[in-house]
Amino acid sequence: MAGTIEPYPTASGKRYRVRYRKPDGKQTDRRGFKTKREAETFLAEITVSKATGGYLDPTLGKKTVTMFGEQWKTGRLARLKPSSRNTMETAWRVHVQPKWGGRGVASIRSSEVEDWVSALLTKTDDRKALSAQTVRRCVFVLSSVMAIAERDGIIRSSPTKGVPLPAKTSKPKRYLTHEQVEHLAAAAPGHETLMLLLAYAGLRWGEVSALRVRHLDMLRRRMLIEENAVLVKGVYEIGTPKQGESREVPIPLFLVKPMAKLCEGKGRDGFVFSDGASPMTYPHRTSGWFVKAVTARQLADASFPPITPHDLRHTAASLAISAGANVKAVQRMLGHASAAMTLDVYADLFDDDLEAVAVAMNKARAAAI
Repeated sequence: MAGTIEPYPTASGKRYRVRYRKPDGKQTDRRGFKTKREAETFLAEITVSKATGGYLDPTLGKKTVTMFGEQWKTGRLARLKPSSRNTMETAWRVHVQPKWGGRGVASIRSSEVEDWVSALLTKTDDRKALSAQTVRRCVFVLSSVMAIAERDGIIRSSPTKGVPLPAKTSKPKRYLTHEQVEHLAAAAPGHETLMLLLAYAGLRWGEVSALRVRHLDMLRRRMLIEENAVLVKGVYEIGTPKQGESREVPIPLFLVKPMAKLCEGKGRDGFVFSDGASPMTYPHRTSGWFVKAVTARQLADASFPPITPHDLRHTAASLAISAGANVKAVQRMLGHASAAMTLDVYADLFDDDLEAVAVAMNKARAAAI
Protein backbone atom coordinates (compact mmCIF):
# COMPACT_ATOMS: atom_id res chain seq x y z
CA MET A 1 0.00 0.00 0.00
CA ALA A 2 1.35 3.42 -0.99
CA GLY A 3 0.11 5.12 2.18
CA THR A 4 -2.94 6.08 4.19
CA ILE A 5 -4.98 9.21 4.66
CA GLU A 6 -6.61 9.89 8.02
CA PRO A 7 -8.78 12.77 9.22
CA TYR A 8 -8.20 14.37 12.63
CA PRO A 9 -9.90 17.21 14.47
CA THR A 10 -8.34 20.61 15.16
CA ALA A 11 -9.59 23.88 16.64
CA SER A 12 -9.91 25.18 13.08
CA GLY A 13 -11.84 22.18 11.82
CA LYS A 14 -11.10 18.83 10.24
CA ARG A 15 -7.61 18.27 8.81
CA TYR A 16 -6.01 15.29 7.05
CA ARG A 17 -2.81 13.38 7.76
CA VAL A 18 -0.89 11.36 5.14
CA ARG A 19 1.11 8.41 6.42
CA TYR A 20 3.64 6.80 4.06
CA ARG A 21 6.99 5.04 4.01
CA LYS A 22 10.17 6.63 2.78
CA PRO A 23 12.43 4.76 0.31
CA ASP A 24 14.47 3.44 3.26
CA GLY A 25 11.34 1.79 4.70
CA LYS A 26 10.91 4.15 7.64
CA GLN A 27 7.40 5.43 8.24
CA THR A 28 6.69 9.16 8.31
CA ASP A 29 3.74 11.45 7.89
CA ARG A 30 2.66 14.87 6.69
CA ARG A 31 -0.29 16.62 8.31
CA GLY A 32 -2.27 19.82 7.95
CA PHE A 33 -4.10 19.22 4.66
CA LYS A 34 -7.43 21.09 4.64
CA THR A 35 -9.15 18.76 2.18
CA LYS A 36 -8.94 15.07 1.44
CA ARG A 37 -8.22 15.92 -2.20
CA GLU A 38 -5.10 17.87 -1.20
CA ALA A 39 -3.93 14.91 0.84
CA GLU A 40 -4.58 12.49 -2.04
CA THR A 41 -2.64 14.72 -4.45
CA PHE A 42 0.32 14.86 -2.07
CA LEU A 43 0.29 11.08 -1.59
CA ALA A 44 0.17 10.55 -5.36
CA GLU A 45 3.19 12.87 -5.81
CA ILE A 46 5.10 10.97 -3.14
CA THR A 47 4.26 7.64 -4.76
CA VAL A 48 5.47 8.80 -8.19
CA SER A 49 8.66 10.37 -6.80
CA LYS A 50 9.57 7.15 -5.01
CA ALA A 51 8.93 5.11 -8.14
CA THR A 52 11.05 7.41 -10.34
CA GLY A 53 13.90 7.99 -7.88
CA GLY A 54 13.05 11.63 -7.39
CA TYR A 55 11.95 11.43 -3.76
CA LEU A 56 13.26 14.13 -1.44
CA ASP A 57 12.93 13.66 2.30
CA PRO A 58 11.31 16.86 3.64
CA THR A 59 12.76 16.27 7.11
CA LEU A 60 16.31 16.23 5.74
CA GLY A 61 15.60 19.42 3.82
CA LYS A 62 15.31 21.16 7.20
CA LYS A 63 19.01 20.62 7.85
CA THR A 64 20.63 24.04 7.93
CA VAL A 65 23.17 25.60 5.64
CA THR A 66 25.58 25.79 8.57
CA MET A 67 25.45 22.00 8.97
CA PHE A 68 26.52 21.54 5.35
CA GLY A 69 28.95 24.43 5.74
CA GLU A 70 30.86 22.42 8.32
CA GLN A 71 31.18 19.58 5.81
CA TRP A 72 32.40 22.06 3.21
CA LYS A 73 35.01 23.50 5.59
CA THR A 74 36.50 20.11 6.42
CA GLY A 75 36.29 18.93 2.82
CA ARG A 76 36.73 21.16 -0.20
CA LEU A 77 37.84 24.25 1.73
CA ALA A 78 40.59 22.35 3.56
CA ARG A 79 42.06 21.21 0.23
CA LEU A 80 42.50 24.72 -1.18
CA LYS A 81 45.79 26.59 -1.19
CA PRO A 82 46.37 28.82 1.85
CA SER A 83 45.52 32.14 0.17
CA SER A 84 42.37 30.79 -1.49
CA ARG A 85 41.33 29.01 1.69
CA ASN A 86 41.61 32.21 3.69
CA THR A 87 39.56 34.32 1.25
CA MET A 88 36.84 31.66 0.92
CA GLU A 89 36.62 31.16 4.68
CA THR A 90 36.31 34.93 5.14
CA ALA A 91 33.46 35.09 2.61
CA TRP A 92 31.69 32.29 4.48
CA ARG A 93 32.18 33.84 7.91
CA VAL A 94 31.41 37.46 7.00
CA HIS A 95 28.74 37.22 4.30
CA VAL A 96 27.33 33.74 3.72
CA GLN A 97 26.79 32.22 7.15
CA PRO A 98 25.21 35.32 8.74
CA LYS A 99 22.64 35.44 5.91
CA TRP A 100 21.92 31.76 5.25
CA GLY A 101 23.42 29.73 8.10
CA GLY A 102 20.20 29.18 10.02
CA ARG A 103 18.04 28.37 6.99
CA GLY A 104 17.01 24.87 5.99
CA VAL A 105 18.62 24.03 2.66
CA ALA A 106 15.29 23.12 1.07
CA SER A 107 13.71 26.44 2.05
CA ILE A 108 16.01 28.68 0.00
CA ARG A 109 14.71 29.93 -3.34
CA SER A 110 16.68 31.25 -6.31
CA SER A 111 14.80 34.54 -6.14
CA GLU A 112 16.09 35.04 -2.60
CA VAL A 113 19.67 34.43 -3.69
CA GLU A 114 19.22 36.88 -6.55
CA ASP A 115 17.93 39.53 -4.10
CA TRP A 116 20.93 38.84 -1.85
CA VAL A 117 23.35 39.41 -4.73
CA SER A 118 21.68 42.74 -5.49
CA ALA A 119 21.91 43.74 -1.82
CA LEU A 120 25.62 42.93 -1.65
CA LEU A 121 26.24 45.14 -4.66
CA THR A 122 24.34 48.05 -3.10
CA LYS A 123 25.83 50.56 -0.68
CA THR A 124 24.02 51.01 2.64
CA ASP A 125 24.44 53.32 5.61
CA ASP A 126 26.53 50.77 7.50
CA ARG A 127 28.26 48.94 4.64
CA LYS A 128 29.89 49.85 1.37
CA ALA A 129 28.95 48.02 -1.82
CA LEU A 130 31.02 44.90 -2.39
CA SER A 131 33.08 44.49 -5.53
CA ALA A 132 31.91 42.19 -8.30
CA GLN A 133 34.73 39.77 -7.53
CA THR A 134 33.80 39.58 -3.83
CA VAL A 135 30.12 39.01 -4.63
CA ARG A 136 30.98 36.26 -7.10
CA ARG A 137 33.13 34.66 -4.40
CA CYS A 138 30.26 34.77 -1.89
CA VAL A 139 27.88 33.09 -4.34
CA PHE A 140 30.55 30.50 -5.17
CA VAL A 141 30.88 29.64 -1.46
CA LEU A 142 27.11 29.29 -1.03
CA SER A 143 26.96 27.23 -4.21
CA SER A 144 29.72 24.92 -2.95
CA VAL A 145 27.86 24.35 0.32
CA MET A 146 24.51 23.74 -1.39
CA ALA A 147 26.18 21.35 -3.84
CA ILE A 148 26.75 18.96 -0.93
CA ALA A 149 23.02 18.89 -0.18
CA GLU A 150 22.24 18.40 -3.88
CA ARG A 151 24.78 15.62 -4.21
CA ASP A 152 23.27 13.82 -1.22
CA GLY A 153 19.78 14.01 -2.75
CA ILE A 154 18.43 16.35 -0.09
CA ILE A 155 17.55 19.10 -2.56
CA ARG A 156 16.75 18.61 -6.21
CA SER A 157 18.81 21.57 -7.45
CA SER A 158 20.91 24.28 -5.85
CA PRO A 159 19.12 27.65 -5.63
CA THR A 160 22.31 29.34 -6.84
CA LYS A 161 22.00 27.84 -10.31
CA GLY A 162 21.09 30.38 -12.95
CA VAL A 163 21.39 33.36 -10.61
CA PRO A 164 22.82 36.32 -12.62
CA LEU A 165 26.25 37.35 -11.35
CA PRO A 166 28.00 40.70 -11.74
CA ALA A 167 30.47 40.79 -14.60
CA LYS A 168 34.14 40.42 -13.76
CA THR A 169 36.14 43.60 -14.04
CA SER A 170 39.77 43.26 -15.02
CA LYS A 171 42.30 45.76 -13.80
CA PRO A 172 44.09 47.29 -16.81
CA LYS A 173 47.56 45.85 -17.27
CA ARG A 174 50.49 48.22 -17.18
CA TYR A 175 53.78 47.45 -18.90
CA LEU A 176 57.14 49.10 -18.41
CA THR A 177 59.87 49.56 -21.00
CA HIS A 178 63.45 48.43 -20.42
CA GLU A 179 64.39 52.01 -19.58
CA GLN A 180 61.55 52.40 -17.11
CA VAL A 181 62.53 49.16 -15.37
CA GLU A 182 66.10 50.39 -14.96
CA HIS A 183 64.96 53.72 -13.53
CA LEU A 184 62.53 52.00 -11.13
CA ALA A 185 65.23 49.60 -9.88
CA ALA A 186 67.59 52.52 -9.30
CA ALA A 187 64.89 54.24 -7.23
CA ALA A 188 64.72 51.28 -4.81
CA PRO A 189 68.11 51.08 -3.08
CA GLY A 190 68.67 47.64 -1.61
CA HIS A 191 65.97 46.09 -3.79
CA GLU A 192 67.45 46.59 -7.26
CA THR A 193 68.04 42.88 -7.91
CA LEU A 194 64.53 41.99 -6.79
CA MET A 195 62.99 44.65 -9.04
CA LEU A 196 64.94 43.42 -12.06
CA LEU A 197 64.13 39.77 -11.38
CA LEU A 198 60.40 40.49 -11.14
CA ALA A 199 60.51 42.45 -14.40
CA TYR A 200 62.56 39.91 -16.36
CA ALA A 201 61.50 36.54 -14.90
CA GLY A 202 57.81 37.22 -14.25
CA LEU A 203 57.60 35.51 -10.87
CA ARG A 204 54.58 35.99 -8.66
CA TRP A 205 55.29 37.72 -5.37
CA GLY A 206 54.70 34.56 -3.34
CA GLU A 207 57.11 32.66 -5.59
CA VAL A 208 59.94 35.16 -5.30
CA SER A 209 59.33 35.43 -1.54
CA ALA A 210 59.72 31.65 -1.19
CA LEU A 211 62.81 31.43 -3.40
CA ARG A 212 65.60 29.63 -1.51
CA VAL A 213 69.32 29.28 -2.15
CA ARG A 214 68.87 25.62 -3.13
CA HIS A 215 66.46 26.65 -5.87
CA LEU A 216 69.21 28.45 -7.80
CA ASP A 217 71.53 26.76 -10.30
CA MET A 218 73.98 29.48 -11.25
CA LEU A 219 75.95 27.30 -13.70
CA ARG A 220 72.83 26.57 -15.75
CA ARG A 221 71.32 29.99 -14.96
CA ARG A 222 68.06 28.43 -13.83
CA MET A 223 65.66 28.88 -10.92
CA LEU A 224 63.42 26.06 -9.72
CA ILE A 225 60.05 27.51 -8.78
CA GLU A 226 58.47 24.90 -6.54
CA GLU A 227 57.26 26.88 -3.52
CA ASN A 228 54.94 29.80 -2.84
CA ALA A 229 54.82 31.81 0.39
CA VAL A 230 51.51 33.25 1.56
CA LEU A 231 50.90 35.33 4.68
CA VAL A 232 47.72 34.00 6.31
CA LYS A 233 46.56 35.65 9.53
CA GLY A 234 50.06 36.83 10.31
CA VAL A 235 51.76 33.47 9.69
CA TYR A 236 53.61 32.42 6.53
CA GLU A 237 52.37 29.24 4.91
CA ILE A 238 54.58 27.60 2.31
CA GLY A 239 52.76 25.76 -0.45
CA THR A 240 53.13 24.97 -4.13
CA PRO A 241 52.89 27.53 -6.96
CA LYS A 242 49.48 28.61 -8.20
CA GLN A 243 49.02 25.84 -10.76
CA GLY A 244 50.42 23.26 -8.35
CA GLU A 245 53.39 22.33 -10.53
CA SER A 246 57.05 23.31 -10.26
CA ARG A 247 58.85 24.89 -13.20
CA GLU A 248 62.26 26.10 -14.23
CA VAL A 249 62.73 29.77 -15.09
CA PRO A 250 65.90 31.20 -16.67
CA ILE A 251 68.00 33.68 -14.69
CA PRO A 252 68.99 36.60 -16.93
CA LEU A 253 72.77 36.65 -17.34
CA PHE A 254 73.09 40.17 -15.92
CA LEU A 255 71.43 39.00 -12.68
CA VAL A 256 73.61 35.95 -11.98
CA LYS A 257 76.27 37.82 -9.99
CA PRO A 258 73.85 40.04 -8.02
CA MET A 259 71.77 37.01 -7.05
CA ALA A 260 74.85 35.02 -6.07
CA LYS A 261 75.81 37.95 -3.84
CA LEU A 262 72.43 37.72 -2.06
CA CYS A 263 73.05 34.04 -1.31
CA GLU A 264 76.33 34.63 0.53
CA GLY A 265 76.26 33.54 4.16
CA LYS A 266 72.95 31.68 3.82
CA GLY A 267 72.35 27.96 4.03
CA ARG A 268 70.73 25.94 1.26
CA ASP A 269 67.29 26.46 2.79
CA GLY A 270 67.80 30.18 3.35
CA PHE A 271 65.44 32.57 1.58
CA VAL A 272 67.23 34.61 -1.08
CA PHE A 273 65.41 37.95 -0.77
CA SER A 274 65.38 38.35 3.03
CA ASP A 275 67.63 37.70 5.98
CA GLY A 276 67.35 34.04 5.04
CA ALA A 277 65.31 32.96 8.05
CA SER A 278 61.82 33.73 6.72
CA PRO A 279 60.17 34.78 3.45
CA MET A 280 60.30 38.41 2.44
CA THR A 281 57.24 40.42 3.45
CA TYR A 282 55.12 42.25 0.90
CA PRO A 283 55.92 45.98 0.95
CA HIS A 284 53.26 48.17 2.54
CA ARG A 285 50.82 49.35 -0.13
CA THR A 286 50.95 53.04 0.84
CA SER A 287 54.25 53.52 2.66
CA GLY A 288 56.49 50.61 1.63
CA TRP A 289 59.71 50.75 -0.38
CA PHE A 290 57.96 49.74 -3.63
CA VAL A 291 55.41 52.55 -3.66
CA LYS A 292 58.13 55.00 -2.63
CA ALA A 293 60.19 53.97 -5.67
CA VAL A 294 57.17 54.37 -7.96
CA THR A 295 56.39 57.80 -6.47
CA ALA A 296 59.99 58.91 -6.97
CA ARG A 297 59.84 57.92 -10.63
CA GLN A 298 56.50 59.69 -11.13
CA LEU A 299 57.98 62.88 -9.68
CA ALA A 300 60.86 62.60 -12.15
CA ASP A 301 58.69 61.45 -15.07
CA ALA A 302 55.00 62.40 -15.15
CA SER A 303 54.31 59.65 -17.71
CA PHE A 304 55.50 56.86 -15.39
CA PRO A 305 52.46 54.64 -14.67
CA PRO A 306 51.14 53.78 -11.19
CA ILE A 307 52.17 50.14 -10.88
CA THR A 308 52.20 47.32 -8.33
CA PRO A 309 54.69 44.45 -7.98
CA HIS A 310 52.31 42.27 -10.01
CA ASP A 311 52.58 44.70 -12.92
CA LEU A 312 56.25 43.72 -13.16
CA ARG A 313 55.03 40.21 -13.97
CA HIS A 314 53.02 41.71 -16.81
CA THR A 315 56.12 43.65 -17.83
CA ALA A 316 58.13 40.41 -18.02
CA ALA A 317 55.54 38.96 -20.39
CA SER A 318 55.60 42.11 -22.50
CA LEU A 319 59.39 42.28 -22.74
CA ALA A 320 59.64 38.56 -23.57
CA ILE A 321 57.04 38.77 -26.32
CA SER A 322 58.55 41.92 -27.83
CA ALA A 323 61.93 40.15 -27.82
CA GLY A 324 60.47 37.39 -30.01
CA ALA A 325 59.67 34.69 -27.43
CA ASN A 326 56.92 32.34 -28.59
CA VAL A 327 53.78 31.79 -26.55
CA LYS A 328 54.91 28.39 -25.19
CA ALA A 329 58.11 29.90 -23.81
CA VAL A 330 56.18 32.72 -22.16
CA GLN A 331 53.69 30.21 -20.75
CA ARG A 332 56.47 28.13 -19.15
CA MET A 333 58.19 31.21 -17.73
CA LEU A 334 55.00 32.54 -16.14
CA GLY A 335 53.71 29.16 -14.98
CA HIS A 336 50.36 29.38 -16.75
CA ALA A 337 48.29 26.21 -17.02
CA SER A 338 48.27 26.37 -20.82
CA ALA A 339 49.38 28.45 -23.78
CA ALA A 340 45.70 29.25 -24.36
CA MET A 341 45.61 30.91 -20.95
CA THR A 342 48.67 32.99 -21.82
CA LEU A 343 47.03 34.08 -25.06
CA ASP A 344 43.83 35.00 -23.20
CA VAL A 345 45.64 37.00 -20.51
CA TYR A 346 47.99 38.80 -22.89
CA ALA A 347 45.95 38.91 -26.07
CA ASP A 348 46.73 42.62 -26.43
CA LEU A 349 50.46 41.89 -26.60
CA PHE A 350 50.03 39.47 -29.49
CA ASP A 351 48.12 41.94 -31.67
CA ASP A 352 51.39 43.33 -33.01
CA ASP A 353 52.56 39.78 -33.70
CA LEU A 354 49.52 39.20 -35.89
CA GLU A 355 50.33 42.33 -37.84
CA ALA A 356 53.94 41.17 -38.19
CA VAL A 357 52.71 37.82 -39.59
CA ALA A 358 50.66 39.62 -42.23
CA VAL A 359 53.61 41.82 -43.20
CA ALA A 360 55.98 38.83 -43.39
CA MET A 361 53.57 36.83 -45.54
CA ASN A 362 53.10 39.81 -47.86
CA LYS A 363 56.89 40.10 -48.28
CA ALA A 364 57.22 36.36 -48.88
CA ARG A 365 54.51 36.45 -51.56
CA ALA A 366 56.11 39.43 -53.28
CA ALA A 367 59.50 37.70 -53.32
CA ALA A 368 58.02 34.46 -54.67
CA ILE A 369 56.13 35.97 -57.60
